[in-house]
Amino acid sequence: MATTAYLDSPLGLLSLTGSDAGLSAVSFQHNEGLAATPAHAVPACLQDGHRQLRAYFGRELRDFNLTYAPEAGTEFQRQVWQALGGIGYGRTASYLDVARLLNNPKSVRAVGAANGQNPLAIVWPCHRIIGADGSLTGYAGGMHRKKWLLEFEQPVRQGGLFG
Repeated sequence: MATTAYLDSPLGLLSLTGSDAGLSAVSFQHNEGLAATPAHAVPACLQDGHRQLRAYFGRELRDFNLTYAPEAGTEFQRQVWQALGGIGYGRTASYLDVARLLNNPKSVRAVGAANGQNPLAIVWPCHRIIGADGSLTGYAGGMHRKKWLLEFEQPVRQGGLFG
């Protein structure tokens, strides 16, 4: 059975949803009636995610190591989401980079659509996807959050997905 906990972050309140199978969603909340879940009250199945997100925002963690159990997604979407995990902290990639990684360079638009459906914001770093020309592209959490996350991670210049 899925359960939810809430975490205050520099970007606003985040909800974490999951079960004993793993973390299924991390999303930005816009409901001002919600409050952060105290660390001692976070359900056991969400404790690792809660702790790791706090460490990420505290600059103590760059790579998440969690068990994931997304409740939705096609096989293609799951491949895209898995590929996002390969974009290292402080790095960026384009939709084309991800499409090429999946050996399907013509799937750029589908990669973009899958990226927009990512159920695990921040944890699966869809914010690290930028336009092929280096421009910021859409972000389901809002462009102001994407810009903040990229500046927070201080991207370095690179050549390519793992450059």
